[in-house]
Amino acid sequence: MGTKTIGIREDVYERLKARKREDESFTDLMNRILDDTTVDWREGFGTLSDDDAAELEQIVADSRDHTSDGLSGRQQEALDEFAEIEADDETA
Repeated sequence: MGTKTIGIREDVYERLKARKREDESFTDLMNRILDDTTVDWREGFGTLSDDDAAELEQIVADSRDHTSDGLSGRQQEALDEFAEIEADDETA
């Protein structure tokens, strides 16, 4: 397998060097770091307790209601303004 040369800032190199174990190469270090941070998104499913799941569902429902109310209110304001403009046009 070939190699690639990459450019990194000095401060990043120092941070990597500080994390590098004595017996590993920079390639090994990068593999270790990438393996640690690569998470299968499916691993988190089913980890909430029933109480936490119910609380999260309530938060989402409340947020949806709040967003819907805000959108409905702005829509009604726009319709009211439009009706006022039409009324002004009819009287003019």
